[in-house]
Amino acid sequence: MLRLRLLTWDVKDTLLRLRQPVGLIYAAEAQAHGVQVQPEALSQSFQAAYGAQSRRFPNYGRAEGLSSRQWWVDVVKETFRLTGVHEDTVLTLIAENLYRDYCSARNWELLPEASETLSWCHQHGFRMGVVSNFDNRLESILVQSNLRHHFHFVLTSEAVGVAKPDPKIFKAALRLGGVLPEQAAHIGDDYSKDYRAAREVGMHSFLLHTPGQSTQPEVPPGHILPTLSHLLAVIEKG
Repeated sequence: MLRLRLLTWDVKDTLLRLRQPVGLIYAAEAQAHGVQVQPEALSQSFQAAYGAQSRRFPNYGRAEGLSSRQWWVDVVKETFRLTGVHEDTVLTLIAENLYRDYCSARNWELLPEASETLSWCHQHGFRMGVVSNFDNRLESILVQSNLRHHFHFVLTSEAVGVAKPDPKIFKAALRLGGVLPEQAAHIGDDYSKDYRAAREVGMHSFLLHTPGQSTQPEVPPGHILPTLSHLLAVIEKG
């Protein structure tokens, strides 16, 4: 059995996922303001706007002095501009509403077995923390999703100032957990940002396999979680 004292978790698409695609959520908000845009067009333009903003201002523009709120408002506005909507007053209202609504649990749902797995880990005495490339709304989302009480700490890339796979965010988690790297394991759904990045600082890590995800030949089968409930068996077997 692995002698682990700390488990760190990714959140988006590991513990929580959006209930609906971004395009549908954006289209519904636009419709409430009398603006008709096809969800498919919004999904495509969001990918373009988000990608461009991430390249220009990585990690929510923290190093450039932006707030994550302004960063996201700009992404939403550009998403709609790319579909031909340019009325700035309406775009500001839509963007501010969407920023606020993404804090709400109604836009998020638990992945299967997430709550049960976290409860099992808690009952077995593991310290747990979050290590997530997310902005500071994550605390509120975790509270509203009834998950926050499982975690001793929540580290977001916005708060720390670096994003996964930067080792600094994992080292910060180890300091908060008060453990050595070999006493900790990270669970996430991204090979580069979660699985490999954690192992590069000496932690154990496990990769949650999600539908449509390509298999990574570098990941031993024993490190892959078909579902979250497999974590128990993997820890005990290790």
